[in-house]
Parts: sequence; structure tokens; C-alpha cells
Amino acid sequence: MNILDLNIFDLKLLMVIGLFILGAITLLIGVLLLITRSASKEVRTLASQTAQLAKKGIAEDVAGLVGNASNLLSATNELVRTSAGIGVFLAVLGFLLMAAATWLVLKIS
Repeated sequence: MNILDLNIFDLKLLMVIGLFILGAITLLIGVLLLITRSASKEVRTLASQTAQLAKKGIAEDVAGLVGNASNLLSATNELVRTSAGIGVFLAVLGFLLMAAATWLVLKIS
């Protein structure tokens, strides 16, 4: 079969298969991002060391150290929430792309 011998049905089917594969890849990336980024070892280490720094600052009455440690903890929490939000968005987008591909297959057949 020559590539130029494609009819409109085959072209639509190839486009839908591509959409489904793109959705599956997006869903997989979103799930992997949720698994790896939100509970990564570096973020947990940073949070625990910042908490220790804040305790030391409170014990030694160093107000600037406590304030900076508090800001660092807030930034770490924002980082986790942002990466989790991106992961959820990608997972939902992937699911929607796969659902749209399935709906299109049912419409063109």
C-alpha cells in the first residue's frame, strides 16, 4: 500500500490513534510527576533541615533566622503544591484526550 493511497477514513483513523497516543503519554507524564515530584527526597530533606534551623533560631533568639526559615518552608510548600497541580493537570488532560479519541472513533466508524 502506497502512502498516497490513503482514503479519508484511514486518515481520520490515523489522526485519532495519534490523539489517543498523545493522551496516553500525557497521562503517564502527569502520573509520574505526581509520584516523583511531590514526595521527592530533596524536598523532604529541605523541609526537615529548615525545621531544624527554625528550632535552632528560636532556641538562640535569632529573629531573622526564624523569619527566613519560615519563608523557606512556605516556598517549599508552594513548590510541592505547584508540581502536584501540574501533575494533576497533565493527568486530567491526558484522560480527556484519550476520551476524545475514543469518542471520535465511535463517531467515524
